Amino acid sequence: MAIKNHYRVCNLCEAMCGLEIAHEGDTIISVKGDEKDPFSKGSICPKGAHIQELHESPDRLKTPVKKNKEGGWDPISWEEAFDEVGRRINNIRKAHGENAVGLYFGNPTVHNMGILFYTNELKRILGTHNVFTPTSMDQLPHHVMAYYLFGHSLRIPIPDIDHTDYMILIGANPAASNGSIMSAAGVTQRLKAIKNRGGKVITLDPRKTETSRLASEHLFIRPGADIYFLIGFLKVLITHEKINPGRLQPFLKGEDTILNLVENADATQIASLTGIPSSVLERLALEYADTPKAVLYGRMGMSTQEHGGLCHWLMQSINILSGHFDRPGTTLFPNPAVPLIKEKHFKKKHGRWHSRVSQKPEFQGEFPVSVMAEELQTPGKGKIRALITHAGNPVLATPNGKELEKGLQELDFMVSIDIFINETSAHADIILPPASHLEVPHYDLIFNLFAVHNTAKFSKPLFPISKEQRYDWQIAKALLLRFEKASPKKLPWILKRLSPERLLNLGLQLGPYGRLSHPKRWFTGLTLGKLKRNPHGLDLGPLHSQIPQVLLTKSGKIELDHEVFVKPFTQLLEALPEKRVEKVKENEFLLIGRRHLRSNNSWMHNSPSLMTGKNRCTVMLHPDDATRLNILKNDTVLVQSRTGQLQIAAEITPNIMPGVVSIPHGFGHHRKGTRLQVASKHAGVSLNDITDNSRMDPVTGNAAFSGQPVTLIKQTT
Repeated sequence: MAIKNHYRVCNLCEAMCGLEIAHEGDTIISVKGDEKDPFSKGSICPKGAHIQELHESPDRLKTPVKKNKEGGWDPISWEEAFDEVGRRINNIRKAHGENAVGLYFGNPTVHNMGILFYTNELKRILGTHNVFTPTSMDQLPHHVMAYYLFGHSLRIPIPDIDHTDYMILIGANPAASNGSIMSAAGVTQRLKAIKNRGGKVITLDPRKTETSRLASEHLFIRPGADIYFLIGFLKVLITHEKINPGRLQPFLKGEDTILNLVENADATQIASLTGIPSSVLERLALEYADTPKAVLYGRMGMSTQEHGGLCHWLMQSINILSGHFDRPGTTLFPNPAVPLIKEKHFKKKHGRWHSRVSQKPEFQGEFPVSVMAEELQTPGKGKIRALITHAGNPVLATPNGKELEKGLQELDFMVSIDIFINETSAHADIILPPASHLEVPHYDLIFNLFAVHNTAKFSKPLFPISKEQRYDWQIAKALLLRFEKASPKKLPWILKRLSPERLLNLGLQLGPYGRLSHPKRWFTGLTLGKLKRNPHGLDLGPLHSQIPQVLLTKSGKIELDHEVFVKPFTQLLEALPEKRVEKVKENEFLLIGRRHLRSNNSWMHNSPSLMTGKNRCTVMLHPDDATRLNILKNDTVLVQSRTGQLQIAAEITPNIMPGVVSIPHGFGHHRKGTRLQVASKHAGVSLNDITDNSRMDPVTGNAAFSGQPVTLIKQTT
C-alpha cells in the first residue's frame, strides 16, 4: 500500500524541530511542526533548509577548476579536465603500475544512486588494490561478522524495532544517526513506542546520548569493555540454562565451541572490567532471555574499538543461541526491492591480497583506511602516487589525519570529485564538481539493505542542473572511458548505454517485488514508473523470517565457529585471569568520539542553520574529574596523545562517565587553502589530529577510535 505521509522528514528535522509524526501501524499519516523551531520561526528545517543552504552556498563549485602555480584555482572546461585526468592517471599507471593509483570514496557516495552504479567499475578498470572508504572507520565489523556467519558481507541482521519488547543498545545512538545500520525514519518515535507498549529500552554507553534520554535505563560502560559485558551476558544465559535456539538449531554450526569457551569465564571479574555491577548484568541478561521479543544491538561505539569484530560476532551469536533471531520482534534480515546480493554461493573476499607496508588484509576489495597514510608516504614499488577522491574528507575523518595530510602533499597527481574545496580537496590538482544533493534523483540502494521495514521510494530532483553542470555518474563515466584506453578491461555496454534511472528500473523489475520476478506480477509488480506514481513511497511489508534461504556459507548453515573469531576469542579468554582495570594518573583519561544532530559529518559544518547556537566542539568531562583537575566550564584544556595534541574548551557534564572524555569528530576547519566560509568561522579542532592510526581491531582492521588513552592539562592564561 502507498505510504500516506505528507512528506518524508530527515531525522535531524524530526528531532530538532519538535515534529510530531502520527502513525497508523507502520504508515506515517501526518507530520506536524513545532512553533518553537530552534532554527527560525516557521519550521524551515522540514523544507530542507540545511540541505538547501549547502546547495545555494557561495562556496559551492559548479564547473571544474585546476590549481595554478600560485596555489589558486583557474576554471577549466569539462573536456579539458577529463582529458588531463585521463592522461595523467594513465601515465602514472603505465610508469608505476596499477597500484600507484588510489581511490577514496567518502560517506556521501553510498547515498548517491548514480555514482553507485560506477564505483565497482572504477575499481575494476583501474585495477588498483589501494581502495579506501569510511567503512573501516565505522561499520566494518558488521560486514565481517555477516560474511563469516551468513556468507555475505551485506547479509546484516537488523533489529525488528517496531515489534520488539526489549532492546539493549550498546554503543548506539540512533536518535542522532537515524539508525544507520538500522535504517529507520522516525527512529525516536519508534523507540518511544517500545516503552509505550510496556517494553524496555536499555542503553549502554560511556556517555548519556540523545538515545539515552529516550531509554528506560542507561548504564555507563567503560570504553572498549563491550566484549567483557557480552561474555558475562552469555555466561549468565549458560548458567541459568537460557540457551535455546529453537527452530534455528538444525541450521547452526559450531554453537558448542562458543558455549564451551565461555562456560568457565569468571562472571565477577568480567563485571569489574565493564564498570557494570554483576547483579545488574545478570538482571539484564535474564530480562532479555525471558522476553520472547527481545534483541541485542550494537553500533558505532561497539565497532570502533579494539575488539569490535569479536563484539559483533558474540552479540549476534547471543541473539541466535538464545532464540532471539529470525522471528518477529527479534533480529531479522530485510528483503529490499533491489537486492544487491547476487551471489548464489560463498565467495572468498577476505585476505586475497595485503597492503604493501603493514601487510593488512583486504576485505571486499578494500584496505583499512588506517593504512592509507603509510601507503602514501612510504617509498618503493606500489607507493600511491595518484589519488582520486569522491565526496570525502579523509584529512578530518581518518585517524591521525595529520599524517594523511602529509601524504597528500607527496602525490604526483590528485583529482577530487567534490562540490567544495575542503581540507582534502584543497590538495587536488583538479576538482570536478558534481550536481548537489537537491539536483539529483535518488533511490536508496544501500540503506534499504539495513531497513527496519521493507519500503521503496524514488525521489525526483528538486532542481534541474544547468548545461554547464554534470552528475557524479557522468563524471565517472567520462573518466572510465579514458581509463579503459590504457586497460584491457572495458566498461560494460549496459553502463555505456543506460542511465542510472533505467538501470534502477531494471533492478526493481528483476527484484523480489518486481514485474519480471514472477508471471503473477507482470501487471502489478514493481517498476520505476510505479514508484514515480507514488511519490511518498510504497510499503512492501514488515521484516520476516528468511533462514535458511538467505544463507550463503559453504556449509549452508550459520557458521558460529569460524577461526577468524574463535582463535582471538580463545586468546582473549586465556588472558582474562590477568586482566585488570589499571590505575591511571589523575590527568589520564580514555577518549571517545561523539556525533551531534547538527554535526554528524564534517560537510554539515558549512550550513549556517546547523552552526547556530552554542559551541559543540568541546571536550566533555565529568564534574568529579573537572573538580580534581580544577577545570571550570569553558576553560581551555590541552588534550595530548601519542600522535599529537590539541587545545579545546571544556564542557563539564554528568552525562559522561568518570575517567572518560569525549570530543566530536569532523571539526578542524582551520587548514589553509579551503573555501568554507561558514565552517571556517566555527573551525574547532580535529579529533583526528590526536587519534592513533596504529590502533586497529586485529580481527577486522577497523579503526579503534574508542578508548584511546589521553592526558588532560588545564591551560593557564
